[in-house]
Amino acid sequence: MGAAGSPLKAATVGLIGRPSSGKSTLLNRLCAGKVAIVSPVPQTTRNRIRGICNGPPGQLVFIDTPGFHLSERKINLHLRELCLRTLKEVDVILYLVDTTRAFGEEERALLAALRGSERRLVVALNKIDASPSLKEAAARELASAFQEPRLFPVSALTGEGVEALLAALWELAPEGERLYPDDRYTDQDPEFRIAEIVREKAIRDMREEVPHALYVEIADLEQRGERLWARGFICVERDSQKGILVGKGGERIKGIVRDAEAELAELFPCDVKLDIRVKVRPKWRRDEALLKRLID
Repeated sequence: MGAAGSPLKAATVGLIGRPSSGKSTLLNRLCAGKVAIVSPVPQTTRNRIRGICNGPPGQLVFIDTPGFHLSERKINLHLRELCLRTLKEVDVILYLVDTTRAFGEEERALLAALRGSERRLVVALNKIDASPSLKEAAARELASAFQEPRLFPVSALTGEGVEALLAALWELAPEGERLYPDDRYTDQDPEFRIAEIVREKAIRDMREEVPHALYVEIADLEQRGERLWARGFICVERDSQKGILVGKGGERIKGIVRDAEAELAELFPCDVKLDIRVKVRPKWRRDEALLKRLID
């Protein structure tokens, strides 16, 4: 039973928004744990990231999606299709709006995709702690697009307004049994979690094209006593990008590994040791088979 003897609730909640709207930060706060990597680089999220929120009413399974971006590049087409597919599959939609940016072409394309979903739609107006805020302008745009939209000003960074947002999501959730054990906050397998943390550290402080031109693959995992050993690769498209990631005397890649191991030690019940190399895989963002494997 749920809160106060009421039936349990369970829902899948699709989290959607433009790149850099704060979706991953909000997901981590809602799930009270490091579920998604966070970076100032737009379109850091490339997969559907599941985070689990357990509470007295039941369970909400959040599905973070890549930033909704209008681009005809092959990788961006895959990412956008993943966003739109998720909207059709979830019980509730949580649309995150960055109130520090004016509505533009991407935001209006998102509004068009969301029309007809008002009964299961909740809108969070994010970054209300930042300045300048365009919250009122965003609210007007949303009011003209939807009839009586559920609007909740929040700060994913500080947590302001998040409790009211959660209450609205619980209200929309249908009755149902928990989809995961109530001690879980994500369903990610070890390979994926390790690859994402390594990628987060690799794109840190990177500019221009390098963050978008790399992906991480874990070749194998091996448990040795109380340590988990992972061997993998940071894959880039050009030799010049490899040189940047390796750094002078290998200092940059050593720093990536060191910082990733430190964070993984907090996420895993055992120490994680990494053997990470950088290799060149030319034009991987045009490889249809690889993109289908990486983006899900």
